[in-house]
Amino acid sequence: MTNEKIGTDDGAMTRRHALATVASAGVLLGAVPAVAREEGPMAGSSRRFDRYDVVVVGGGPAGLSAALVLGRACLEVLVCDSGKGRNAPAAGVHGFLTQDGTPPAELRRIGREQLRPYEVDFHEGAVVDARKTEGGFEITLENAQVVACRKLILATGMVDVLPEIPGLRELWGTGVIHCPYCHGWEHRGQPWAVLVPPEEAVEASTLLLGWSPHLTLLTNGPSRLTPKDQAWLKEHAVEVVEGRVERLEGDGGRLRAIRLEDGRRLEREVLFVRTQLRQSTDLPKRLNCALVADGPKAGMVRTDPFGATSVEGLYVVGDASDAGVPSVASAVAEGSIAAAGASRTFFTEDARRPAGDGPVRRK
Repeated sequence: MTNEKIGTDDGAMTRRHALATVASAGVLLGAVPAVAREEGPMAGSSRRFDRYDVVVVGGGPAGLSAALVLGRACLEVLVCDSGKGRNAPAAGVHGFLTQDGTPPAELRRIGREQLRPYEVDFHEGAVVDARKTEGGFEITLENAQVVACRKLILATGMVDVLPEIPGLRELWGTGVIHCPYCHGWEHRGQPWAVLVPPEEAVEASTLLLGWSPHLTLLTNGPSRLTPKDQAWLKEHAVEVVEGRVERLEGDGGRLRAIRLEDGRRLEREVLFVRTQLRQSTDLPKRLNCALVADGPKAGMVRTDPFGATSVEGLYVVGDASDAGVPSVASAVAEGSIAAAGASRTFFTEDARRPAGDGPVRRK
């Protein structure tokens, strides 16, 4: 299961098929039987064993979701958390049922608190290296400790490479946004500026008109729009402003105006940008994962519906994977699905071993 594509009648497995397959095995979320544990000093602590059943790299929504399912499956788990989350600048998480508006740091705190009853440890720091071994993986923590595990889940996310415009970074996640589903409602009806490649101008405007009819497309230099795209933008009342952007003006996290090199000052409430993405760590490269070569998901790790990669025993979930969409709700779902798939594979491998053969787990 770990690195095999699961066939259906048409040869391709969808996420719905993946969920049904795991649920039928009785290992998905609520189907996992709760095991009574006596909570002591070991539970939810940093015990620093040198071997775990599963190591999860990344302590955001995807990683914590995976750890929850794995912990409830009676597996011993280490979560390595560098504390750096892609959505950290945002005031709140949105589009996630029951947690809409919750600050990202608070969501992490709640997730960790709910892991306390289970065999889940934490390493507060990064993973600096990882390598495939015959029995699984060895990872090196930033304190030089080496930890072995049979299954490895990367929930390390992506990094937004921002346009080099003075003032933009300071407004990132507040007055400058990249996802209307995450931040659009707070800016509904306001005048928006849009900074995207010319070939994406119509597509982006089509989407953003759902939140505001007041759009201004910035070309950030000479316009390279096609005549057809120019006609579409004019027909839909999208203003086009040519000229290089000099800087953004704002205060208290709010965008006030956009300054152009020719001296013009555009008063706008929000700037939508299309960022470039890169992996937040070189671990996928070190582990020889297959990456998406081009397109909007370029640089993301190719995975199957369970988050399984081309490397046996290795799963990638959340933004770093090409399987889902960049949202907290999707990340939580992907983490739980990958954990269910990993645990099922884990137990299947154990069932094939003769009694008393193989490593002894700490139970």
